[in-house]
Amino acid sequence: MKFTRRTLQSAAALTLLGAIVATPAFAQDKPKVALVMKSLANEFFRTMEDGAKAHQKANAAQYTLVANGIKDETDTAAQIKMVEQMVAQKINALVIAPADSKALVPVIKTAIDKGILVVNIDNQLDAAALKEKGIQVPFVGPDNRAGAKLVGDALAKELKSGDKVGIIEGVSTTFNAQQRTLGYQDAMKAAGVTVVGVQSGQWEIDKGNTVAAGMLREHPDLKALLAGNDSMALGAVAAVKAAGKTGKVLVVGYDNIGAIKPMLADGRVLATADQFAAKQAVFGIETALKAIADKKKQSEMPAEVKTDVVLVTKSSK
Repeated sequence: MKFTRRTLQSAAALTLLGAIVATPAFAQDKPKVALVMKSLANEFFRTMEDGAKAHQKANAAQYTLVANGIKDETDTAAQIKMVEQMVAQKINALVIAPADSKALVPVIKTAIDKGILVVNIDNQLDAAALKEKGIQVPFVGPDNRAGAKLVGDALAKELKSGDKVGIIEGVSTTFNAQQRTLGYQDAMKAAGVTVVGVQSGQWEIDKGNTVAAGMLREHPDLKALLAGNDSMALGAVAAVKAAGKTGKVLVVGYDNIGAIKPMLADGRVLATADQFAAKQAVFGIETALKAIADKKKQSEMPAEVKTDVVLVTKSSK
């Protein structure tokens, strides 16, 4: 796994946490961190949760962790209620992958007002909504647009100008879904490829399958499907097979979940992007813990901590 100099500098700063939290003053008052994720039906978030739990186990003397996620990607109300429950448990920090970039902002403001430090991972909160509430929440994560462009550029090498493709977007109200769509569009535009449609597959396998099947029926000459995550790519692969077009319609995804690896190996999926799910929550947790150790207020935390995203193909090591 390769990191950029900027990421290594950020990570190096965070590793100072080990020395900080080893001090008696910190150990006496062990912070309680809540990790709130999106759907645990998505392998990406299960991997994120596993990484966070492994980190806490290795640093059990430094902090306690409460982790939970919603049942499906669009259940924003359930996630809001989950945050409210975490706040009631008197947590010290909240690390959240919001199901909606705007709808979670009010409850996050409530948490901050109660003195809880909040760190945003995975899906970036809406800047205008944060500004309206007068709060700043650091985003710890990758550049989704750049990551999607890497995948789109890899696909473009297999296409020719004038070819038609469809984009299966995640939940359309989420910032990361929007950014990945823009990244795919950037790559297709540069290659002269026509995007015939952008439809939401809600981040989920079944909905991704439905959207893909519809696009294949509507556009028999479609050459590729670009899915905003690997779950939807799994659905797209099934739709391509059902249409009898395996090998004729290319599929790409995003996340590099375990279930996608055999498909990369046999060509059913051309490419995906790895944003290191197991590390993402850990970086968020470490950012929060460092702020607690340094006695920083929410407004004094960094605006952004960039993490890596890399292209993964059949030939990737």
